[in-house]
Amino acid sequence: RNLLDMDTFSKSDPVVVLFVQGSGSSEWKEFGRTEVIDNTLNPDFVRKFVLDYYFEEKQNLRFDPPGSHDAVLGAQDFLGQAFVALGEVIGSQRGRLERALTGVPGKRCGTILLLAEELSNCRDIVTMQLCANKLDKKDFFGKSDPFLVFYRSNEDGTFTICHKTEVVKNTLNPVWQPFTIPVRALCNGDYDRTVKIDVYDWDRDGSHDFIGEFATSYRELSRAQSQFTVYEVGQGARAGGRGAPHTGADPPLRPQVLNPRKKCKKKKYVNSGTVTLLSFSVESEFTFVDYIRGGTQLNFTVAIDFTASNGMPSQPTSLHYASPYQLSAYALALKAVGEIIQDYDSDKLFPAYGFGAKLPPDGKISHQFPLNNNADNPSCAGIEGVLESYLQSLRTVQLYGPTNFAPVINQVAGAAAQVTDGSQYHVLLIITDGVISDMLQTKEAIVTASALPMSIIIVGVGPAEFEAMEELDGDEVRVSSRGRYAERDIVQFVPFRDYVDDSGNQVLSMARLAKDVLAEIPEQLLSYMKTRDIKPRRADP
Repeated sequence: RNLLDMDTFSKSDPVVVLFVQGSGSSEWKEFGRTEVIDNTLNPDFVRKFVLDYYFEEKQNLRFDPPGSHDAVLGAQDFLGQAFVALGEVIGSQRGRLERALTGVPGKRCGTILLLAEELSNCRDIVTMQLCANKLDKKDFFGKSDPFLVFYRSNEDGTFTICHKTEVVKNTLNPVWQPFTIPVRALCNGDYDRTVKIDVYDWDRDGSHDFIGEFATSYRELSRAQSQFTVYEVGQGARAGGRGAPHTGADPPLRPQVLNPRKKCKKKKYVNSGTVTLLSFSVESEFTFVDYIRGGTQLNFTVAIDFTASNGMPSQPTSLHYASPYQLSAYALALKAVGEIIQDYDSDKLFPAYGFGAKLPPDGKISHQFPLNNNADNPSCAGIEGVLESYLQSLRTVQLYGPTNFAPVINQVAGAAAQVTDGSQYHVLLIITDGVISDMLQTKEAIVTASALPMSIIIVGVGPAEFEAMEELDGDEVRVSSRGRYAERDIVQFVPFRDYVDDSGNQVLSMARLAKDVLAEIPEQLLSYMKTRDIKPRRADP
């Protein structure tokens, strides 16, 4: 919008080039280009860029209307550029982000409007139930034992089995149990693709007797959401043709499941019975992006270990020591996680706490003191604000002990309990150097928190052994306390030393750490929403 006008006798002819930056890398690579739109300062580009999205990675993008540096398009007037993370676009309201173009000194370059949309991969799941009436009798000493086999048609005209019902024993009028199947398995997302259904009589030796068949499509099946459906099948069904279904309150005069083999033998053959679709319902499998686009905010809280085992912050051997040339392990872990999560928090205000220190002026030990020294409002402005308050606290408090997690977990759990409708989800980052001192209380806090919209990330820094922390990470055994088990796995623990780059590249170390500790957050959020039957809010048009 409102681009610079660089042409003398007409308006500019803009084009945009997208560059992407690899995780942990400073190198930009061209990803693709839009079409050129002639003679306009307000172009609406049609060409889309399809990118793989990873919540746990900082995916930096650069949008360039190309200038004289562009070897492919040749010398052109530079119209400005914009830098943005993909997570910022996803996390913005309705997936729509407007960013100012910069780069031309002394001039307003206009803005670029970015729209992000998740590509639907046919995430719907169908639940349906069928019954049959007056099927052919196939067993000599009893009635048939019927079951259904569903086939999805392929592009080359062949069929692939996609579902079998259970066998209903000794009846010509079976009612099969409702079953669920992904739409992509039933028809590969093509609603008009043929779905063939064979009816068989089960035999113990595996030589099941063919009773008949009919064909339909997902679109026709879906009509049973408002009325039951009975299918008529013509002679060509065996070759893949589709018969017309009957829908309505009354069955047709001659609903059919035809057996072409039997039809050839008996001139008076009418059908081998009828199959009725009793019910058909569709539910969507919601994704993390669905909830973010629907307005769910990620609220990020930090808790930092101020116990004496970290060493004096002024000494180079301290885990809190920050040299003029590089950040401490605490600061690296904070930036690695915080700079990604902040894209999904609209106000960019993050509560930040310390634990295990003596506070001035009376030396009282605290396990949840605000880093900004404001008990009424512990929030810091952005990740840089958290870092600034953290460094200031190092200069004012006395490192002490013990290492207690429960107070700060309960603090965040209290905030999470205030809003449980799915509009808020809390992520607590605990950075610590030592063995936990209040394991029983922490387990109790985690079990309670598992019923709330929150996740906990624990990053261990330094050389200590962290075996006790693995017990809190419920990947193998669900955390329990006094006979109660955690509803969900909400804790992810990692030792920071496993992600440090051997060459000393801090950017790469942070990228590796963030990728691992944040990878479980989307699934943990979805597990909370699913257990509470919370559906994403519809984004405004």
